[in-house]
Amino acid sequence: MSETKLREYENFHIMLWLLKDTCWLMEWRLEGVFMIMPTVAAAFHITWLGRKNAANLFHNLAVSSWICGNAIWMIGEFFFNDSFRPFAKVFFSIGVMFLAVYYFGVRPKERRLRQ
Repeated sequence: MSETKLREYENFHIMLWLLKDTCWLMEWRLEGVFMIMPTVAAAFHITWLGRKNAANLFHNLAVSSWICGNAIWMIGEFFFNDSFRPFAKVFFSIGVMFLAVYYFGVRPKERRLRQ
C-alpha cells in the first residue's frame, strides 16, 4: 500500500473512531456497539500494514490497545453499570507500555545503530 493510501486509510480510521465515540457520548448503545468492530478491525489492519517500521508498529499497537480499552469502557458504561473500567485500564496501560518500550528501548537502539 502506498504511503498516500495508508494515510487516507488512517484518516478513515479516525472517522470510525470518532463515530464510535460520538455514539457513546450520545448514548446510542446499538450504534456504538456496532461501531466497535470496524474501528478495532481497522486499527489492527493498520498495525499489520505498518509492522515493518518500528515506530509505526509500536504507535499503532498503542492505538489498537487504546481503542480496545475504549470499547471495553463503553460497553461497561452501556450495559454493566461502569464495572468494566478496571479492564479498560489494563488495555490503556498496555498501550502506554508499548510506547515506553519504543521510546526507552527500541528508538535509542535504532539511533545508536545509525551513528
